[in-house]
Amino acid sequence: MHRFWLIKRDFPGKRWVSILLRTAHLIGIAGLAGLYLFDLPVQTYQGYLLLAVLSGALMVVKEIYCNPVWLMQLRGQAIIIKLALLSLGWWLASSPEAGIYLTVIIISGIVAHAPGKVRYYSLWHRRVVTRDQFAPSGTVKDCGEP
Repeated sequence: MHRFWLIKRDFPGKRWVSILLRTAHLIGIAGLAGLYLFDLPVQTYQGYLLLAVLSGALMVVKEIYCNPVWLMQLRGQAIIIKLALLSLGWWLASSPEAGIYLTVIIISGIVAHAPGKVRYYSLWHRRVVTRDQFAPSGTVKDCGEP
């Protein structure tokens, strides 16, 4: 059975789109330090917040479009965990928590630079998952070796 959602897609300029989105996201996250670490006024970091949210959302859309299995792997699941931490922080705390901000940055750094066997690990499946495990052999190209 062919599963359309498992198809790995590509588009022209994908690498440069990734580089530009990641760069914009890093700028946005750096600007948010004013909120989380220095308690600066809203107008100081508002543009950075918008840049971080928009670039982050576009990176997620690109990843899901290009490789939907990404959502089942730690590299996608880490995004959900980070959003949950940030949302919980806004909901529970009366002011932004520096500890949550730094935890999210630590998760990002570790997952982004971890070996494939960590990035391709699925918390849900409790093992490394790739597209080949969800489709008959030969119907879908491998997304990368863990």
